[in-house]
Amino acid sequence: MWPHGSGTEYGDMNLSPLEILTLLGAVALVVARWLPAAARPRVTIAAGAVFLLSALVLCVTGIRWQLLPVLASGAIAAPFAFSPLVRSRTRRARWWLALPGSVACVGLIVTAPVTAWAFPVPVFPTPSGNFAVGTRVLQWTDPDRPETFTADPRDRRTIVAQLWYPAQNSPAGAPRAQYLGRTEDEARTVSQALAQGVGLPGFLFDGVPRARTHAIPDAPVAAEGGRFPIVLFSPGSSGVRTQNTAWAEEIASHGYVVAALDHPYDSAAVVLADGRTITSATVSTGDRNEDDRLADQWTSIRAADLSFALTRLERLDADPLTGRLDTGRVAATGHSMGGAAALQAARRDHRFDAVIDLDGFPHGPLSPALGQPTLAFTQAITPATDPRYPSQLAEVLARGTATNYRLTIPGAAHLTFTDGPLYLPPVPSIVGSLGRIESPRVVAAASLEFLDSVLRNGSGDLAGALSSHGELKMFPPGNGR
Repeated sequence: MWPHGSGTEYGDMNLSPLEILTLLGAVALVVARWLPAAARPRVTIAAGAVFLLSALVLCVTGIRWQLLPVLASGAIAAPFAFSPLVRSRTRRARWWLALPGSVACVGLIVTAPVTAWAFPVPVFPTPSGNFAVGTRVLQWTDPDRPETFTADPRDRRTIVAQLWYPAQNSPAGAPRAQYLGRTEDEARTVSQALAQGVGLPGFLFDGVPRARTHAIPDAPVAAEGGRFPIVLFSPGSSGVRTQNTAWAEEIASHGYVVAALDHPYDSAAVVLADGRTITSATVSTGDRNEDDRLADQWTSIRAADLSFALTRLERLDADPLTGRLDTGRVAATGHSMGGAAALQAARRDHRFDAVIDLDGFPHGPLSPALGQPTLAFTQAITPATDPRYPSQLAEVLARGTATNYRLTIPGAAHLTFTDGPLYLPPVPSIVGSLGRIESPRVVAAASLEFLDSVLRNGSGDLAGALSSHGELKMFPPGNGR
């Protein structure tokens, strides 16, 4: 099992030491009113100093919304705590008058750890592989493909890719990569767009851009390991390239290069190198037939993006990774609509040697048959599941000319297959019931077993290895004919 990431300032309470100090200062100010007269002055002065100083530092470093009730409680309690010290003849309010105010203040304070637990700063699991992980962001424009989301005939399709790769060990204290973006400003832009996309206030996720991952930006490539297989990744509808960072870091730590894509006008927000931000233009119409047609169209664009990204990686020049990429061993992967795009890309482009579909409904034509071994992850099928999903996915896998697998993860939900469990409220219907650390661990472990088997001639008992993670169904070649 992966341990919590080291070096983070957020512990099991999901509060930083400074935030905990502020909370304790507020509690002490509330409690001071109920102490014996002899102890009251020392406790009040100490609590007031701790609360004031920590609150001032928080104002400088940035206050998360979860701490606002704590600051309000301390501000309310302070006058009542200090009043008897500065006015010797002041008598305390009768206990039955003061009790409701003290209870209300404590109630406000308690909301901080509760809401910090529900909406934490994500703490990324430490990758378990032998390699440290580096990351870098690239931007490519396809001169041969017009941008169909705009009316400008000169506009050409541009994608942003983030690479996670095996790296040399960096010095202790080396700055780790920002989550969701190259900078905190970019991360906040993306976080706000993701929140808006699901109809939630952006402030609920103000802790997410504070997170740091385990990868080191532009770290030197690992000297050993030879040439590394490539894993291309497409995020879900309105998803972003970083949405599976925990998964990508774990895969990269085992000797793969993961290249995850932003799809402009489909991803929630894409910040280009020139500073422009492109937000999602893919909107549901509410009409199933029209939405299916649009989904087929958007999936096709994503599939073309995956193939274009592979072409650019093949031609990578004057880059630290030049000569270290094994373009003869490549997997197309994706989550949700990105999984559908991976399936389509593999049908069209035989440079892909394997496919991983993370709970993605197959969009687009079902032919030609898949010629690459495929692993499809799914959550448990329930009466609420689109009835077309299981049958259509089974048809795609059964028609394949290689052995394909469907792995149903017990306790999984759709967002189990992303970083969502690390920072969303632990509601089973949203992120599943596996837990914040166990969710990415299970998905990454099963993915690695499949990748090692099909790209590196690894375990001879792939079915047995996959079965240890959930309910496995195999589709031998020609099973659908």
